[in-house]
Amino acid sequence: MVLLGALYAAQGLPFGFFTLALPVLLRQAGWSLVAISTLQYLALPWALKFLWSSWLDHVGSRRHWLLGLQGAAIVLCLVLAALDLQAASMPLFIGVCLFNLVAASQDVITDGLAVRLLDARQRGLANGLQVGAYRLGMVLGGGLLLWVFAHSGWRVTFLGMAALLWLASVPVWLWVRGELAQPAARAVPHTTAHDARGRAIPALALGWLNRALTPGLLTFAALIVVCRLGEQLATALITPMLIDLKLGAADIALMKGTLGSASSLVGAALGGWLAWRVGRRTAMLVGGAGQAVCMALYALAASGWGGMPMLWGLTVLEGVMGTVATVALFTLMMDASDPDHAGTDYTLLASVVVVVSSLGHVLGGWLGDRLGLPTAFGSGAVLGLLGTLVLIGWLDRHPTHPRVAEAWRR
Repeated sequence: MVLLGALYAAQGLPFGFFTLALPVLLRQAGWSLVAISTLQYLALPWALKFLWSSWLDHVGSRRHWLLGLQGAAIVLCLVLAALDLQAASMPLFIGVCLFNLVAASQDVITDGLAVRLLDARQRGLANGLQVGAYRLGMVLGGGLLLWVFAHSGWRVTFLGMAALLWLASVPVWLWVRGELAQPAARAVPHTTAHDARGRAIPALALGWLNRALTPGLLTFAALIVVCRLGEQLATALITPMLIDLKLGAADIALMKGTLGSASSLVGAALGGWLAWRVGRRTAMLVGGAGQAVCMALYALAASGWGGMPMLWGLTVLEGVMGTVATVALFTLMMDASDPDHAGTDYTLLASVVVVVSSLGHVLGGWLGDRLGLPTAFGSGAVLGLLGTLVLIGWLDRHPTHPRVAEAWRR
C-alpha cells in the first residue's frame, strides 16, 4: 500500500501543477477559454499509452521500469529548472508533454501491479488509496508548488518538484522482492510472429488491439464515455470561472489546489468505504448524483449567486462527490481487467477516461465561450446525471464480464 500510494502521488504531483497552476498563469496572461483548453492536447500520451502498454506489461521487471521512469521525471525537473522559462514558452510546453509521457508509462506498470496484488474485496479500499494519493500529489503540485512559484519563480518550483519525486521513489528502491521484482507479466499475449530471438514483436505491438476485442471491454469503454463526459465538461470551467470572478492566484491556489484537493481526500476515503462496504452500485449512484447537484449549483454561482461563501462550499462538495464517483468507476475498471493482462486492459480503459477528459475540456471551453458559463455548467450537470443512470441501468441488466458481474452484485 505504501508503494502504490507513493507511485500514484508521484503521478499527481506534476499533473496538479500543469493542470491547476498553469491555466491560472495563462488566463492571467490573457488566453481565452478555448486557447487554454487546447493544452489538453499535451496530455495525448495519457490517451495513447495503450499503444505501448503491452510492452510494459510483458517485457522486463516492474522495478526496473518504475525506477527508470521515476528517474526520467526527476531529470526533466532539473532540465526545466535550468531553463529561462515563461508562462507560454515552447520549452515549457515540450516539458509538459514529456512529463505526461513518463507519468503515463509509469501508470501502466502501477495499475497492472495493483490489479494483480488485490482481490475483488480489496479493490474498493485500494482505489480509495489510489485516488487519495493522486489527489495528495495534486495538493502539493497545484497548491504548494503554485504558492512556491508565486514567491520564487520557475527554478525553485521545479527543484522542489524534483525533490518530492525523489521521495516518492524511495519505496520502489526498498521493495526488491515479490511482485515488483518479477517479470512484467505472467502470460505472453497470443503470438502472431517472431523475430530472430523468438520474441513476439507483432503480438506485443498489437497486444492492445487483441485485448480491446475481448468480450465486454468495448462496451465498458462506451459506458465510461457516457458516464464521464458531462462531469468533465463542467469541471473544466471551474478555474476559468474563478479567474473571471477576479480571484487572484493565491486565492485559487488555496481554494482549488489545497482545499479542493484536500476535500477529495475525504471523498477518496468515503468512496473506498462505500465500494467496500455497500458495493460499487451505491458508490456510483452517490457520487454521480452528488456531482450533478454540485455542477447545477456552480451554474448559479457563475450567474452571481452566493458569492465567496458559495464558492468555498462548492469546492468542498465537488472535491468529495467527484472523488467518490471516480473511486467507484476505477474500481469497476479493475474488476474488468484480466490479471494476466492487467496493465494493458486497465490502460485501455484509463485511456478512454483521458480521451473523455480532453473532449470534455474542449467542449466545455466551446460552450463557455459561446453560451456562457451558467449554461455550460447546467449542460454538464444534466449530461452527468443521465450518464450515471445509463451506466447503472446497463450494468444492472447486462454486466460486461463475469468479474464485473460478481463485484457489481456483491
